[in-house]
Amino acid sequence: MAAIGVHLGGTSSCVAVCKDGRADVVANDSGDRVTPAVVAYRENEKVVGLAAKQGRIRNASNTVVKVKQILGRCFEDPQVQKHVAESKCSVINKDGKPRYGICTGEELKVICPEDVMQLIFEKMKETAQSALGSDVNNVVITVPLDFDNNQKNVLRQAAQAAGFNVLRLIHEPSAALLAFGIGQEAPLGKSNVLVYKLGGSSLSVTVIEVNSGTFRVLASHADDSIGGECFTEALAQHLASEFQRLFKYNIKENARAMMKLINSADVAKHALSTLGSANCFVDSLHEGLDFECSVSRARFESLCATLFSQSIQPVQKLVEEAGISRCDISKVVLCGGSARIPKLQQMIRDLFPDVDLLNSIPPDEVIAVGAAIQAALLSGKESIALEEDALIVECSARNILAKETDESGSDSYTVVFPSGTPLPARRQHVFQAPGTTSSVCLELYQSGAKGCERERDKVAQIVLRDLQRKGSGSHEILAVLTMKRDGSLHVTCTEQGAGISEAVTLEVGS
Repeated sequence: MAAIGVHLGGTSSCVAVCKDGRADVVANDSGDRVTPAVVAYRENEKVVGLAAKQGRIRNASNTVVKVKQILGRCFEDPQVQKHVAESKCSVINKDGKPRYGICTGEELKVICPEDVMQLIFEKMKETAQSALGSDVNNVVITVPLDFDNNQKNVLRQAAQAAGFNVLRLIHEPSAALLAFGIGQEAPLGKSNVLVYKLGGSSLSVTVIEVNSGTFRVLASHADDSIGGECFTEALAQHLASEFQRLFKYNIKENARAMMKLINSADVAKHALSTLGSANCFVDSLHEGLDFECSVSRARFESLCATLFSQSIQPVQKLVEEAGISRCDISKVVLCGGSARIPKLQQMIRDLFPDVDLLNSIPPDEVIAVGAAIQAALLSGKESIALEEDALIVECSARNILAKETDESGSDSYTVVFPSGTPLPARRQHVFQAPGTTSSVCLELYQSGAKGCERERDKVAQIVLRDLQRKGSGSHEILAVLTMKRDGSLHVTCTEQGAGISEAVTLEVGS
């Protein structure tokens, strides 16, 4: 029996199967190995994939893209608000949760992001079963490093609703390492691997220490302001300028015409990863005028030069944050469809001239391949010589902070568990409170990884009461925090003088 791995990205999805000791991506009914994560609602049907993406020209208001961006989030979340501003499809607030407003007939339908995700999973399941000729249920699904428990649960539920039996959710960088067998070829050695993932809508860079087959995240950076769609948009703007030069019409404010150009630019962008030039043709672009234009790889690289630099800049900074140098990186793994671009690969080679650049597995397929390998291990059907327990170390996806108030009344935050902390983990935090008070409060917050520290969410507060007041001196409080592999956090606070203690256990996204 085959084992399935599914990678569902921001703009596209991919399914791989592991059978007879080999993992490989399978093509969908269009013959493509990667399927757009796009769902279109029409009057009597729901369309998933390439047809839905191409149909956005006429049906943009009922076509959902980038659903992963808002999955499991509340409506006021900054990511959701960004999605609301960018989405051509209406996103409404219902009971504090984002919902899509779809109108294909006379009445408005309210669609949950989980329902959209379920349709994409059903498409992945159908693709795998068509390739194998048999029913398959067991699956491993990949998630970003910064997904919290709620997002993971919602994703799992959507997959289960699609008929999958979810064996495990694993982090995308870990899946990429599994695909190349990293950590297994020299189980007793220690090395540092950089996983560079540039997808359609986001950039993710992770430094992982591989030690005796165990993965430990040293540092991670995520940026949703750069991605393959930015390159497509730059090329589409160039094509619009060329159309204006030839026909004297400015179509940059014409949404429908620009959507046609974006579709054509996207096809050309993919072609330029393997060819020196690509031809763009759009039938009846404006006022019945057909448009044809040839774009060279050199022109494309020139148009996107600033964007390419923006995509590479975080790498050096992240390596420094990990406390190592570029010389300490032994391998670089490329993931995400945009990492196929030759110019970007060359820029990474220039940063790491003596390092193995692993791209023999297509970057837009590598994460799904790693998930399929993990699925084979968990199902126990395949003879792959890897130890399951040595593969993945769960880690904290978000910072856990303790809030304190100093004598001046200003607040300060201490990071107790930085994002990327391997789990389980135990920390002690000592703080002081004025001796004149009879109660002390410890507040705990969680925040995003580096770059998002200001976005804090309060997760708990612990109050020690009936403390004996002191004429002088202060209360010394010892807080012991233990985070388990499942992300649950147990906190015990003890006043050192009287021994008064309070404890609490809470769920925090891991």
